[in-house]
Amino acid sequence: MDTKEDLEIESHPWPPFIPKGAKVLIMGTFPPQTKRWSMDFYYPNRTNDFWKICGLLFCGDKDALLKEDGKTYDVDKIRGLMTEKHIALNDTVRKARRLKGNASDKFLDVVEPVPLFDLLAEMPECHTVVTTGEKAAGIIAELTKTEIPKMGEMIKASIPGRKAGGDNETLEIWRMPSTSRAYPLSVERKAEYYARLFSHLNIL
Repeated sequence: MDTKEDLEIESHPWPPFIPKGAKVLIMGTFPPQTKRWSMDFYYPNRTNDFWKICGLLFCGDKDALLKEDGKTYDVDKIRGLMTEKHIALNDTVRKARRLKGNASDKFLDVVEPVPLFDLLAEMPECHTVVTTGEKAAGIIAELTKTEIPKMGEMIKASIPGRKAGGDNETLEIWRMPSTSRAYPLSVERKAEYYARLFSHLNIL
């Protein structure tokens, strides 16, 4: 019988997406298997609600970021929107094992978490980290030595290496609902949480 150590260690497939002047970093856990991708970019699963939420809030239509075929997302349109809104994207896990061979966070063994503060050093204007799900929230809490926020709420932490007393020394860490369809909330209900977040950040 295979042990955990016998399972393949997967590396994250994409570099961080960091647009110029990024002010907020949105972080999931780890991408699904490539067979579930509808594009080669973050939140690639067609059934995931993340790009539906962004389409609904920023474009007024949950399908606004889909291509005309309605099956795949328009990566160029998505990159453009994230750049316009100064939103960076990355995940909380760099290397992982899938204990059950699926996309479930529950069965994801974290081998190497993201080097969060190294990442933030590349984004001097970023003062907000947003997690899209419980496991991602737990990983960020461990890395920042903070408590896990309640759903839709945030806590504050200091960013090592940033000038004491500076505008961006304090990091806001928000916990949002998971955008996976396995999380039992409608797209519209999830979007209400994200609308409050984006309004707080003055990007909605």
